[in-house]
Amino acid sequence: MTQPPEYTPPKVWKWDSESGGKFASINRPIAGPTHDKELPVGRHPLQLYSLATPNGVKVTVLLEELLAPGKTGAEYDAHLIDIGEGDQFGSGFVAVNPNSKIPALLDHSTTPPTRVFESGAILLHLAEKFGAFMPSDPADRAECLSWLFWQMGSAPYLGGGFGHFYAYAPYKMEYPINRFTMEVKRQLDVLDRRLADNAYLCGEEYTIADIAIWPWYGSLVLNRVYEAAEFIDAKSYKNVMRWANLIDARPAVQRGRMVNKTWGPLDQQLHERHEASDFDTKTQDKLRPAD
Repeated sequence: MTQPPEYTPPKVWKWDSESGGKFASINRPIAGPTHDKELPVGRHPLQLYSLATPNGVKVTVLLEELLAPGKTGAEYDAHLIDIGEGDQFGSGFVAVNPNSKIPALLDHSTTPPTRVFESGAILLHLAEKFGAFMPSDPADRAECLSWLFWQMGSAPYLGGGFGHFYAYAPYKMEYPINRFTMEVKRQLDVLDRRLADNAYLCGEEYTIADIAIWPWYGSLVLNRVYEAAEFIDAKSYKNVMRWANLIDARPAVQRGRMVNKTWGPLDQQLHERHEASDFDTKTQDKLRPAD
């Protein structure tokens, strides 16, 4: 293994320069707002402030899944938070999520409105609110929550670890890429073994555990994040591939992936979602036709 020049940490670390790589300009070691900016509020009880990253997609997929069978109380406004422009550091957004990360939800069906931040907390809030995508049997519920929190603990190794060093770091480094690739492949093996005898993560029932895990690990094996499917030999995880494609085919998942998306084909970008009809009339190919 090629050894890079050894780094000697200072006694006290100080933030005196950007670390480089994609997203370096929005990373900082302090919290709190950088500017005053109120959040927009639409007409529906549920106000979502987000971007179509894997964490954002979790919530829009669940909302679309809730609306599909007619749970009209799940109607929502999805407002775009452009993290590249620092929208997450506006005073209004920080008031909803002091951690300045998307997604964030304001539930105006309560007085005062209930703020919910962290994607797993939002999924659990909505599942309990609407009595859906969460098993009622105590043992099955515990299994579902275990897989939900498995995702919360595991995905940082995929995104902040593997994804950063494989796709976003300013240059390729053998040690961290090998370290995090090993862990991601171990995680995929965990999923593959579980899905060998189960249609979904919690058994035969599609739940918020699948909705939480799919945007990260389903997107990975379907080559939609980091362009790393070949590198990790995604096709060897046959049960994960079967599960990923099964969920990918759901119409509500296809709609949820479009919401707050600002990249990719124009017909797959719905920057903001306020009505169900927006999927037909307000995608970027309708608003900004390609040349």
